[in-house]
Amino acid sequence: MTVTNSPRIALVGPCSSGKSTLGAVLKQMGYEVRQVAQEHSYVPYMWQRISKPDILIYLDVDYAAARRRRPFIDGGTKRLAEQHHRLEHALQHCHFYLDTSTLTPAQVQQQVVDFLQVISNQ
Repeated sequence: MTVTNSPRIALVGPCSSGKSTLGAVLKQMGYEVRQVAQEHSYVPYMWQRISKPDILIYLDVDYAAARRRRPFIDGGTKRLAEQHHRLEHALQHCHFYLDTSTLTPAQVQQQVVDFLQVISNQ
């Protein structure tokens, strides 16, 4: 599937939630997508300023899944809680929320693509 006239998509979420993996796949499909490092910024609306997205997708992850995905990078539950705090504004404004903790990359991709197809048909 190749997309034409792609909306601008921004991906936000804590580290290890799958933003880079999903972003690469969506780009290959022809979507205009940007992974915003909002979880590292103290500016709550950075995602809006940097990417000016038409669609904001929030990928979430729990601590256990984040540790499985990146066992050598850890700041503990406190680090994840801080990232969630920094992402509150984006969470409140997202068009699509997906907890990726128990999903494979293919399942994440399918759910997001399904969502994008539904909204493109509206």
